[in-house]
Amino acid sequence: MQLTRYTDYSVRVLIHLATFPDRLCCIADIARAYQISQSHLMKVVQDLGHCGYLETVRGRNGGIRLRKAPENINLGALVRHTEKHFDLVDCPNCLIAPACQVTHVFAQATRAFLAVLDQYTLADMLARRSHLHRLFAGALPAGTGARS
Repeated sequence: MQLTRYTDYSVRVLIHLATFPDRLCCIADIARAYQISQSHLMKVVQDLGHCGYLETVRGRNGGIRLRKAPENINLGALVRHTEKHFDLVDCPNCLIAPACQVTHVFAQATRAFLAVLDQYTLADMLARRSHLHRLFAGALPAGTGARS
């Protein structure tokens, strides 16, 4: 199973923000830290804000931060939100679908995959927060980074 880039970026944004819990961060700095497209991140951040994961602060010293505590952000729920389809194969359009067990097996595998993600929160991804902090700090030019 491969998750979409949208889900990947959603998790990355949340990890970045959780690494700097008492600061406002900006999309440009997150994009720079991960070396990913700022325009893609803007869509992700807008969606995460709309569904309650993020808080956005407008204005000159604005930015984004987590709206929920990391221990209240479940990875399974996040992936269910960001992934619209979990069809591993195109069973509905397959000639042998009426007699094949692949649909059942893949549906079971998908449920197992999500059950594992349901066991983890964003807080679990922060076990090495100080290391994450150093990595993010090293990825940004001096004078940039999360805003105080």
